Amino acid sequence: MVSNIPSVWLGLIGSTIAGLGTGLGALPIFLVNRISPNSQGVMLGFGAGVMLAATAFSLVIPGLDAVTEQGGGNVAAAFLVSLGIMLGGVFLWLSHRYFPHEHFFKGREGQHTARLKQVWLFIMAIAIHNFPEGLAVGVGFGGDDIGNAVSLAAGIGLQNMPEGLVVALSLRAEKYSKRDAFLISLVTGLVEPIGGVLGSVAVSLFRPILPIAMGFAAGAMLFVISDEIIPESHRLGYEKAATAGVMVGFVLMMILDVTIG
Repeated sequence: MVSNIPSVWLGLIGSTIAGLGTGLGALPIFLVNRISPNSQGVMLGFGAGVMLAATAFSLVIPGLDAVTEQGGGNVAAAFLVSLGIMLGGVFLWLSHRYFPHEHFFKGREGQHTARLKQVWLFIMAIAIHNFPEGLAVGVGFGGDDIGNAVSLAAGIGLQNMPEGLVVALSLRAEKYSKRDAFLISLVTGLVEPIGGVLGSVAVSLFRPILPIAMGFAAGAMLFVISDEIIPESHRLGYEKAATAGVMVGFVLMMILDVTIG
């Protein structure tokens, strides 16, 4: 039944569901005003662990397999996926350099930040973070392994939940109302379907680029993990708790990939 649905629609549906995890995770903002820094570290670390496992098991390994299925050798597989990873990292680096945005702990980055209100800078920062996740889901559904794509979407949606709550609480700390904090978290998650559609369309139209596309999505996610999530999880001084979260998230995503994918 699912196999009869065009991959573009699957990419849109999967990335939308994953993106809604951010809003779902932000719902407790109406019940709590704060969580401990230790808990924030664990939650962010958990998200990083899920993304790291998704990068390895749902993007890099399937990308390598896709090259061999297309008749390429091991050297070609390593080269094409590595090329995609580097391109994805460069894309995110350029996005951070030139798109105006503001992080909760690193401050303003990009160009022309003085011209935009702070809320829009926050939204753009989280959107830059979420776009690669949607792209990864879209690329996954653009491939031939629906089970792998489903596990990837489930994992991204799962890691979006604690991330959504942390974002909402950070906005509350910046004096935003509970309603605004929730809505901003929800809207930033809805950036993911844009990446999902672009990823699935690109792979559907140009099937040979699937390995590079999977590498690209993996590289973009690796950049986000290293440049944003892990430093954010460590900034309050609870590195061990964040590391425990990374390990739990990694193992859980690995289990999802093995059992569903």
